Amino acid sequence: MKISIMTAAVAAIGFAAPAFAWNETAYAVQCYDETYVGPTYEYSKKLIKEAEYSYKHNKAGQLVKVYHPPVYEQIKTKTSRGYVLETPAACR
Repeated sequence: MKISIMTAAVAAIGFAAPAFAWNETAYAVQCYDETYVGPTYEYSKKLIKEAEYSYKHNKAGQLVKVYHPPVYEQIKTKTSRGYVLETPAACR
């Protein structure tokens, strides 16, 4: 019984396969190359620490005025999603 069911399944698959075969009269009309375009981002900055001056003593015993630049945090916001761009191309 099990063998007859297996035989029937194999026969059904074998007879159905020619229906899915490529049609020999078909041809390519247009070909496309796919190019991925990444998402775009908008950047802004947030001030964390303002610029400041401080005084330090160096090894020679001099008093030195030192500048410390401001510290910013960069904020990244996605403005558009990535997508696939299809451009017409020659068929290979």
